[in-house]
Amino acid sequence: MTRPAAIAAPNTYATEAARHALDSGGTAVDAAVAAMMTATVTEPGVISTLGGCFINVWADGADPVVVDGNVEMPGRGMSADVRGAGLIEAASDYGGGMVTYVGPGSVATPGMLAAMGWAHQRFGAAPWSELMQPAADVARRGYPLSRTAQSYLVLVTDTILAWDPATRALLTVDGGPPPVGHHVADPVLADTLEHLGAEGAATAYRGDIARAIDADMRERGGLLSLADLEAYQPVVRTALRSRLGSWDLGCNPPPSIGGPVLTALLRLLGATSGEIEPAQAALVMKEVLDIRLDRIDTAEDLEAAGAELLQTLHQIGATGLPTSPSTAHVSVVDGDGMACALTASAGYGSGMTIQGTGLVANNSLGELELNRLGLHALTPGTRLASNMAPTTARRDDGAVLAIGTPGADRITTALAQVLTHMARHGEDLQTAVDRPRMHPRRMQDGSTRIDHESDKEIAANLDAAGLTRFEHPPSSMYFGGVGAALRAPDGALTAAADDRRVAATLVT
Repeated sequence: MTRPAAIAAPNTYATEAARHALDSGGTAVDAAVAAMMTATVTEPGVISTLGGCFINVWADGADPVVVDGNVEMPGRGMSADVRGAGLIEAASDYGGGMVTYVGPGSVATPGMLAAMGWAHQRFGAAPWSELMQPAADVARRGYPLSRTAQSYLVLVTDTILAWDPATRALLTVDGGPPPVGHHVADPVLADTLEHLGAEGAATAYRGDIARAIDADMRERGGLLSLADLEAYQPVVRTALRSRLGSWDLGCNPPPSIGGPVLTALLRLLGATSGEIEPAQAALVMKEVLDIRLDRIDTAEDLEAAGAELLQTLHQIGATGLPTSPSTAHVSVVDGDGMACALTASAGYGSGMTIQGTGLVANNSLGELELNRLGLHALTPGTRLASNMAPTTARRDDGAVLAIGTPGADRITTALAQVLTHMARHGEDLQTAVDRPRMHPRRMQDGSTRIDHESDKEIAANLDAAGLTRFEHPPSSMYFGGVGAALRAPDGALTAAADDRRVAATLVT
């Protein structure tokens, strides 16, 4: 019997993959895995299979857990002189201008497949092969390039997409930027995904795919090796709990940065009375993110730094705190009351297609914002920093929610605002997602301005509080792309998608 479910995902290919998993007897977790795997095919540049993820699962009658499949520092058994090698500087106009490093030396140990394999084994019901097949099918027959993916690829055509011949051949048009709707098909990737379906996730760590990754890295000078892949293990942690109104929320715990920051925002906003005005919310976001940038992002022990943030919050109460790119998200809640929120990232993408597989590797070792101690500075086996904050929640009356968003450091502020509108102001899910958003931005001179979408009420409120602000157009992609799924106390299912990015919803 097919479980009913509400699904929010990056596109209709992903929601149909989720439907296939459910039709195969799957749970919310199976649907989320299938949807994300398909998104890795249909959203090139935005997300890829050899990235990292966090999977937040709250099953009925159990406590919420988060499966940490984030990327980690490779280099086991490597001599110190290889550090700093294999990196290619890539500058683009993405996000108003950024510099990142790509190439073989930018590739961290991927964890997404390991986390998906663990979550499926613990919470899944459909055959693993059925979760891979929709992604393989769309890779083989091809798909039109989405606006979201194209808007990124056009900015990195001459940099990230240019240096690897296989990547260049697939994602450019004779070396030029691909247009929206450009047909992309990859039969080599389709074969690899079917092999993953037949052999299981372990083949990416100890089998044929792992050996292919290792061989290509040895040939082209990357840090990642078979020793790193064989040593990788997903880590399962109890979710970080907080309350907002009548909702009990489970967030991504340390060493994630995103989960503790979101929890701090929710606890501070939850401690206030009455309706929360824009300036009040903006100041809370500024104070929490100041701590993140000044103390957490540069900490050597991210788990301790996340705990320190929460302890600081506990000590000062609700009076305020003294003054941390490309991702994809899937939310699913099924008819049995299981919620699954899955956020994944491959950074900006390394541009490296693993020879003979079609798999594009991450560039997490080249992301300056995730490596504030320096590139290649971490000890092998150390999990990298992450903004990802997939969240599940249950309300006192039995309602169940899965929610998350892409958007770099805007992940936490976007989610805090949507959850506040829903849990504190009583708005329905889609209205809460559609509301104009804000984000505090640290400028180069150390000052802070409040970026916000065009809205007269927000502008007037920030001006009255004397806060420096910058106005973006309505529904700006800069402010994330929240996707949420909800099961009401009576069992009714709904899903909400953000029009800031191309997205899709489905209720089966």
